Amino acid sequence: MKPCTSHDGRRGFLKKSASIAALYFTPTSLVKAFAVDRVIPLPIAKAKLAITINGKLMNLEIDARTTILNLLREDLTYTGTKKGCEMGQCGACMIHVNGKRVKSCIQLALNNQNNKITTIEGLSEGEKLHPMQAAFLKYDAFQCGYCTSGQIMSAVSCVREGNAKTRKSIQTYMDTNICRCGAYQNIVDAIEEVAKSGAKI
Repeated sequence: MKPCTSHDGRRGFLKKSASIAALYFTPTSLVKAFAVDRVIPLPIAKAKLAITINGKLMNLEIDARTTILNLLREDLTYTGTKKGCEMGQCGACMIHVNGKRVKSCIQLALNNQNNKITTIEGLSEGEKLHPMQAAFLKYDAFQCGYCTSGQIMSAVSCVREGNAKTRKSIQTYMDTNICRCGAYQNIVDAIEEVAKSGAKI
């Protein structure tokens, strides 16, 4: 048997290295061409959806996989509803469905057949702000503003559902909405004032 020498070891190593380098530097276009030839595109399932958004009845045909958030923002340009975590954790995407708050990022649009949707754009009456919107401005209940629309939608529900009787009950109800700027005390101040005012919301 021929003994293994350091020369043979180096030769084997160089051969292996050259093979790996050849694979690494293969043109991307060749790799893509190889892959594309074997991909069979699947048809996108479409479905009909009848939905009322901010008082306007819409009859739509949508991708069956679309969330209500993406339908609002990307297809219907209601961009006041924000896209945050997309996991139902931050509350930036909060809307009202039949008067109840809902995290729109984790709900399919098709689950809202014949439902009535209200977004932040639907709260005000023309140039007249909703009482909760006005209170948020008065108390400076936002900083960067990204979470504000979701905060306001939850705040309206908090008062409507009778959960604004004390600061503690407000804080507990609003736990579903994250403000990374930390404007929580101002948010509670705004909600508390609206609740005490008896304004119809």
